[in-house]
Amino acid sequence: LTYPVPSLHSAVSVFAGSRSQPVLTQPSFLSASLGTTARLTCTLSRDINVGSYTIYWYQQMPGSSPRYLLYYSSSTQLGSGVSNRFSGSKDSSANAGLLLISGLQPENEADYYCAVWASGSSPVSFQEEVLPFVTTWTNLLDFLYEK
Repeated sequence: LTYPVPSLHSAVSVFAGSRSQPVLTQPSFLSASLGTTARLTCTLSRDINVGSYTIYWYQQMPGSSPRYLLYYSSSTQLGSGVSNRFSGSKDSSANAGLLLISGLQPENEADYYCAVWASGSSPVSFQEEVLPFVTTWTNLLDFLYEK
């Protein structure tokens, strides 16, 4: 029995004062078995080193706004009320951020989005063309500005 985690998309952050913007790539579909650990990847462009970035992950259920899950720099920092079955990691050899969902359950079917924030820089915005369904931009950005 496999369980789909469909439509894994990417969000791109724009950074004040940076010369190059990171380009993030995620697979469009992931299928995993119930009860196993799903491994979602967020690959950064080759000119950007994943070690210098904090990776943020969001989950969007059908008909709902994106929900902040966690960020990962050198350890996982979960959002409020997020299950500890969610965790973050980095794969330096693949230059990618990872979202791990252990004990996969049916309610984990959703769209998952990654975003990055360079150490020492301030996020300005997410590109609207990447996330056209987001109408409450403030809700996404409030957390980033608090950190």
